[in-house]
Amino acid sequence: MFETKNQKIITPFNFYKRFVQSLLHGFLLIAGALLIGMVGYRHFENMSWIDAYENAAMILSGMVPVKELTTDTGKIFAGTYALFSGIVFLITFAIIFAPVLHRFLHRFHLENKD
Repeated sequence: MFETKNQKIITPFNFYKRFVQSLLHGFLLIAGALLIGMVGYRHFENMSWIDAYENAAMILSGMVPVKELTTDTGKIFAGTYALFSGIVFLITFAIIFAPVLHRFLHRFHLENKD
């Protein structure tokens, strides 16, 4: 439930509760994306779970893969996973900081006139 311009700003406790929920959702999204990467590297490149984790974590964090890819399907997966990771980063950032931005806009009455 969102507050409107004419309502009081939510209490700090409720704000922190929303923020923690957003952090949890962001964490779950990143964990899911990491799992997708690990399964993909394991399947397409026959990497061990540790190597698959390392490569997926590096791509997801915006770095380059550590282990050189040897198959064409693995390279296609890695490129697609890198694009997917960029989108996941943006979505996670938006999920985590939405309560902060909403509170800021509400505090300064910068909401839609609808």
